[in-house]
Amino acid sequence: MAEKECEDNKPCEACDLSNKCSSGEKAEHEQKRVRERLFSIRHKIMVMSGKGGVGKSTVAINLAASLALRGHQVGILDADIHGPDVPRMLGIEGQRLTGSGEGVNPVEVFEGFKAVSMALLSPDPDKAIIWRGPLKHSAIKQFLGNVHWGDLDFLFIDLPPGTGDEPLSVARLIKEVDGAVIVTTPQDVALLDSRKAVSFSRLIEVPVLGIVENMSGMVCPHCSEKIDLFKIGGGEKAAGELGVVFLGRIPIDPGVVHQCDAGRPFVAEPSESVAKTAFAELVRKLLDRLEWSEEGVGTIH
Repeated sequence: MAEKECEDNKPCEACDLSNKCSSGEKAEHEQKRVRERLFSIRHKIMVMSGKGGVGKSTVAINLAASLALRGHQVGILDADIHGPDVPRMLGIEGQRLTGSGEGVNPVEVFEGFKAVSMALLSPDPDKAIIWRGPLKHSAIKQFLGNVHWGDLDFLFIDLPPGTGDEPLSVARLIKEVDGAVIVTTPQDVALLDSRKAVSFSRLIEVPVLGIVENMSGMVCPHCSEKIDLFKIGGGEKAAGELGVVFLGRIPIDPGVVHQCDAGRPFVAEPSESVAKTAFAELVRKLLDRLEWSEEGVGTIH
């Protein structure tokens, strides 16, 4: 059988015997390779939003960085093929992915924190990537099947906004996704789209870990008065109506913007703030949802 002869440590396109395999066998081999690559990753978490501009990547990066700073081994996969912002926000823009006998090596952000993104492959960051569904699916499959992540406690997949090809590809390729974190803002239009993200997650049988309400009010840096710029409480209300967990709200903080533009996770800064405390509480609730233990037990309540 061709399946027995194929070189298991190679992707089909790099295997000399791939011409003996049918399309169905190739698909099976690639799925097996993805499973083997992800076997040493304890928890796989999708970070989604129903629409753009809600700070989804900011939440994903700071969740991942928070856990890495606690001593966990963490990876982040930037699955936004058309608008990959993660390298810029982590200060690794301009670096390139490298290869070895074990596969593609992620870029190390700092100790215990690794990242992979389409932006780390393209020599021209201003060049538009014009791909349709099959090409995007193939790229995500390569990221999942060929990247040598090593042993990770958490892998965060930062998805583009909406309910299109990328989240569907991730869910189909990673059969055991722990769940999705849905990021929204308090405005009605954002909440409408977050409801669609929750519905989409249920349709593709990905558990919803909870909703995060980002840009939820701010504290005036001059008088310390709380200002509800975009309302407040809408995300919590939506979570209650949809029967999912409300993970918390993150207030607007100019420091978050400054740190992202500077290429540093906000949570890595030594100064304390309401937003930093909110991220810490968000991490605590996420770990509770995963029933985290050092033995790697992770289930959904």
